[in-house]
Formats: sequence, C-alpha cells, structure tokens
Amino acid sequence: MDTWVVTGGAGFIGCNFVRLALAETGARIVVLDKLTYAGTLENLSEVRDDPRFTFVLGDIADAETVARVFATYRPRVVVNFAAESHVDRSIDGPRAFVVTNVLGCFELLEGARRFAASLPEAERLRFRFLHVSTDEVFGALGPSGAFSETTAYAPNSPYAASKAGADHLVRAYHATYGLPTLVTNCSNNYGPHQFPEKLIPLAILNARDARPIPIYGDGLQVRDWLHVEDHGRAVLAVLERGAPGACYVVGGENERTNLEVADRICDLVESLYPARGNEAMRAAGRASYRELKEHVTDRHGHDRRYAIDATRLRNEIGWAPRWDFDSGLAQTVRWYLDHEAWVRSVQDKSRYERERLGLSAARGPRR
Repeated sequence: MDTWVVTGGAGFIGCNFVRLALAETGARIVVLDKLTYAGTLENLSEVRDDPRFTFVLGDIADAETVARVFATYRPRVVVNFAAESHVDRSIDGPRAFVVTNVLGCFELLEGARRFAASLPEAERLRFRFLHVSTDEVFGALGPSGAFSETTAYAPNSPYAASKAGADHLVRAYHATYGLPTLVTNCSNNYGPHQFPEKLIPLAILNARDARPIPIYGDGLQVRDWLHVEDHGRAVLAVLERGAPGACYVVGGENERTNLEVADRICDLVESLYPARGNEAMRAAGRASYRELKEHVTDRHGHDRRYAIDATRLRNEIGWAPRWDFDSGLAQTVRWYLDHEAWVRSVQDKSRYERERLGLSAARGPRR
C-alpha cells in the first residue's frame, strides 16, 4: 500500500483533499499538521477512524519532525498544503508566512531530497513531491487575459511573495537535484470547512447574524472561484499523470466580482433562512440581507483581477471542474448554515470574532 504524507491536512483545502484521497485511492494517508487557528482535528472527524488514516502533530518548519516523518512512514507521495494563507494576516504579521511558507517548504524539500536519494531506483522514480500554491504569485491582471504556466511572477502581498519563494525552491530542487516535483497554482477556493476570515464564509455567517458584510473598496475586484472538491480532484490527477518538474494552473472558470459574490450569498441565505423570520435581522432593523453590505477601506495593495487559463491541465491531464459556481455556492451556504457548532468551535479556539484584519499597512507608507 502506498503512503502519502499530506501536510496541512487539518486545514480547509487539506482536509477536503484527505477525504477525497481516502475515498478514491487505496493510499494510506498520513496528515502532518501543527493545528494553527485554521487547522483543527474537527475537520477530520469523518475519517479519524479509517484504518488508512494517521495524524501526526508537528511543524513542517522543524527539520527533526520532517526527518522523523520520512523515516517512520516512508511515503511515495508528499502533498504540501501547509501554509499561512490569509492576505490580511500577512499584512499584519508577515514573519509567520515566511517561516511556514518558505522555510517550511525548504525543510520538506530537504527531507524529501535525502529520503528520495536513499531509495532504490525504481522507488525513486515513482516518488512525487507536489507543492500546492496560488495564482496570487502572478500578481494582478488587467481587464482581459488569464494566468497560465508561463506567466511571470509578480507577487504583491507578503503572502503571495512567500508562496512565490516556495514555488521557486520547488522548481530549483527539481532542476538541481532531480527531485520529482510538481507545482499547482490554484485560484480562489471555496466550500465547506473554510475558516470564517475569508470572503465567502464571512459573508454567509455575517448575513445569518445580521452583521455588516464588509466589501473592500468598490467591490469590483474579480476572482476565479474554484470549488475545493474540484481542486482536490485536480491534485489527484496531477499526481497520477503530471510530468515531474512541471507546474499546472488550476481554475474553476467562474470569474465574479466580490460584489457579485456577496449579492449571490445574500440571496442564497434568504432562500434558506428568510430575513423576515430572522430575529437578528429584525433587531438590526434590516429587511434584506443585501442591506448588510458595507463598503470599507480597500486592502493595501489589493490585486484587481485574477483569472486562470487551465488549458494545459485539461489537455495534458484530462481534468475539468465538475462544480458550476451557482450549485457550488448553494452547497457551501447550506453547509455553513447547517454547521453552527463547527463555526462556534473554530472561532472560540482562535478567539476570532470576524473582525477586520490587515489594517496595519494603513499606518505605514503608501505607494
């Protein structure tokens, strides 16, 4: 039985991937996660009794922990989801992003390099190291065009820069050491188990609670939305059919402005939890969830538009998204409204009250 080490497997994208991998492969899954505010064992409650699942508490930036995981579990595959990922938090405190996203990726690569070198040739050729990254490394697009695998890197936030640094290390380890690496750069993910700091879960929960739904700037920033399950299937496909050393961009072909997303969420919450029957809405004196939208000062260095051209992934790997945005968003809204206990638990653990983050840049120089 093959063993896969999945770092960050207790986080949003990672936990959804773990469930998918256990359901659709015969692999043994070892999750390595340090359980930060955004990672919780509750995200893995459905699989914790699976005999093919193992959890290891640890930090990818700790070389001894990484070496021990390789020595103990001897994986054929490593998938690196572990990352600090919220742009606003990277503005307030970039150090954690450099430590986890750059140094952590380096320690994983070093561990993988040493481990792969110890393998017999046949096993070494089958080994794969897949690094999960973001389209934010490419910077911002104008009103037309899309990111592809040949787009130049131009990160504009500390988060994006830290992921770009990790991407370059992964590519260098393939070119220099022959490590069979793969890189995927995905667009904005949405779906169940996402921490409530991000736009979609924040808007859903604030609508339910009749709290302001913050819209950064004019709200016309465009993102390409990718359902987290489609992202997981893309990672599985790249692991199976991707060429070592290659990178693949992954997008959902669902470009929407933030304002459009917020309006659609308000309408979906209305369909499931009508405002007229919501005591919080009555107390707030609001008749419509759309009335909760509140334009706030834009994020410092906010990229205007992202879009993905996933032609290579379609043609070479045979992947295509299964979720359209309307059905995926409806499923996501329903999940958050049905999982109040999960929301309460992750917020209590992190002491996060859905407050605005990323404001420290306002005190510094502006370009």
